[in-house]
Amino acid sequence: MSFLRRTALTVINAFIAAVGRLDKSLSPSDTLAKLRKHKWKTSDSVYIFHFLSASFWLTLMTAPPFPYKLLIPTLYTIAMLIPLTSQFFLPATPVFSWLITFYSNGFIPLQYRPNPSVSLLPTLETVLYGANISDLLTRFTHPILDILAWIPYGVGHYALPFVVAAFLWLFRPKEALHFWSTAFGYMFLIGVVVQILFPCAAPWYELIYGLTPANYGVKGSPGGLIRIDSLFHANGYTTAFGNSPLVFGAFPSLHSAAATLEALSVAHFFPQTKTWVWVYAGVLYWATMYMTHHYLIDVVGGACLATMCFYFFMPEELKGIVAATSPPGTNLGLLTSTSAAKANGNLPAYRMGTQRSKYDIYDLEAPRDRQRNGNSRAGGAVSARGIMTEAAAEFELAESEDEFASETGDGERHTGDEEDITYRPTMQKAGRKPNGKDKSKITAGGANGHRHTASIARLIRGPDARGSIDQEEEGWRSPMSAGFVFPPRNGKGKEVDG
Repeated sequence: MSFLRRTALTVINAFIAAVGRLDKSLSPSDTLAKLRKHKWKTSDSVYIFHFLSASFWLTLMTAPPFPYKLLIPTLYTIAMLIPLTSQFFLPATPVFSWLITFYSNGFIPLQYRPNPSVSLLPTLETVLYGANISDLLTRFTHPILDILAWIPYGVGHYALPFVVAAFLWLFRPKEALHFWSTAFGYMFLIGVVVQILFPCAAPWYELIYGLTPANYGVKGSPGGLIRIDSLFHANGYTTAFGNSPLVFGAFPSLHSAAATLEALSVAHFFPQTKTWVWVYAGVLYWATMYMTHHYLIDVVGGACLATMCFYFFMPEELKGIVAATSPPGTNLGLLTSTSAAKANGNLPAYRMGTQRSKYDIYDLEAPRDRQRNGNSRAGGAVSARGIMTEAAAEFELAESEDEFASETGDGERHTGDEEDITYRPTMQKAGRKPNGKDKSKITAGGANGHRHTASIARLIRGPDARGSIDQEEEGWRSPMSAGFVFPPRNGKGKEVDG
């Protein structure tokens, strides 16, 4: 229970932080101002393609009829003008382009549609693999196998893309989420276009109709998912596949493509999950054939499509493991440009100069010891003590005073040494007068000295205040900066008059 509680708290805190990073403006003028300042690049011309594609499919669309179908571009334009929604809708443009293509292909006139192929895929599978593998996998069925195949094929396929997007939004830089929506959208868009141009029947058609030539009047079938409908006494999958606008879309398998892209992406951005996501992908590969929706060649084609999209759309700044596993808010442009990125692949992002440290946040100069420690670690391995310090600093915790303190063996701190901003001496030895050149000695052990946090005091004073805590000149002065000597007492416990 403690593990689940910690996990829930982590997700909740990450969600609160992610919401805090959002642009919450509702003013379209802010979006127009950003648009005027935008420096147009050649890659921006892709939006012309999306505009022309959407216009074409809207023209073909007959349900909803005109003018109701104009609500689709109207609502999309409003979402793009509002900053709060545009930060999600703009990166998701390829996904919306795929959705309208998938839905509207059913309105293509029959005279412009290619004839569906029934025998091409099983023939290629037999030639390439020596047997009809998908047919062999469907000869034995069992309710347990049905459930095992249904979970990834009928549930995970539709839910996991949103889960991946949510985790990238919560725990990785925003560029990772943009990559995911781009690669996912274009992969499905390419797959649907191929299915429209080269329609092929799925194994369920061969089981029901044999090798009889197919036509577009055939209704879609849930295949093996009909057993799931029977198991739960429902007809959800029968209705959904029966009304599908793309019946002959066996090649490539977009189920296997989605699982492959999810495995590649999750393993890249969350390396500790690599084994589990590939196990999931393997089970789904089997499920696509067990449920009689795809041949083995469809699975291979979908996996190849996903791999191509993953590497083609992966931006240069996210290819390294340091950038891919960086927390939200990381400046990936700075991370890519710094020469330390290659030499320090095991360091967190804030040590690479891509995240602000506590010294940057409070506009303070980092101690020399911190700079020296950072430079020495740049060329070599990080010690166990260094790793713990890295973790502490990454969560903005105060680091150990011994990490930065430059003291001699007798506990003295010398003039040339830089002090940690977190701790300052608060007591001097009795009878010692401060001067502007010599640092006071810190009482320790038997001198009954202690350390006092003075970071807030430094912030209150500001950089223009006269004097300094270190030099104890005019300006803010700690009430504990001077020693206090108790008056002598006699044997009876009474004070002795001076």
